[in-house]
Amino acid sequence: MSSEIPEQPRERFRPCVACLLINEEGKLLICERDDFADSWQFPQGGRDFGETPREALQRELWEEISLLPGAYEIVEERGPYRYRFPVRHRRRRKYVGQQQTYFLCRFHGPDSLISIETKHPEFRSWKWIEPAAFDLRWLPEFKRGVYRDVLRDFLGVIAIGDDPPPPPERDPKPRKIG
Repeated sequence: MSSEIPEQPRERFRPCVACLLINEEGKLLICERDDFADSWQFPQGGRDFGETPREALQRELWEEISLLPGAYEIVEERGPYRYRFPVRHRRRRKYVGQQQTYFLCRFHGPDSLISIETKHPEFRSWKWIEPAAFDLRWLPEFKRGVYRDVLRDFLGVIAIGDDPPPPPERDPKPRKIG
C-alpha cells in the first residue's frame, strides 16, 4: 500500500476503522459531513481503548448510520492505511495522523435501514454512487492518498481528481542551521 507512512519514534497515529459499504447493485455508500458542506467520505471513526477493529467497525456503523451487523457482511479487511494531519493541526493533537483499518462490506437490506439521524449526527446526507464516481476533491488534501489507495486496492477503481500527490509537508517555522 503506497499510503503506508513509516512511524517515526515518538509519533503516534490514532487507530481508526473505515468502511466501504457496497449495496446489491455494486454502488458505494458515501456520506456528506455535517460540519463541512460538499465534503463526502466513508463511515469511519476512532477505535476505543481495548476495542478490536471489527468491534470498532460495528460500533461506528451503528453510531454514524444506525446500521446493525445483521444488515451487512464483512467481505475483506486491509490495513493499515495512514495519513498525517497537516502541520498546522498537529500542535493541538496528541496524534500526528490516523492509522486506519479498512473494511469492504456488502449491504443486505433496504435503504430504510440506514439513518443518519443519530444521537450525535456526523452527516447531513448520504447517497449511493458508482465507485469510479468518487471525487477525491471532496476531501482535504491530506486524506486523498488514502482514499485513492483504498479505492484502487479494494475496488480496482481510479478515483476522479487523482492528481499527482502534493509535495512533502514542510514545517512553516524557519530553522536555523549551524
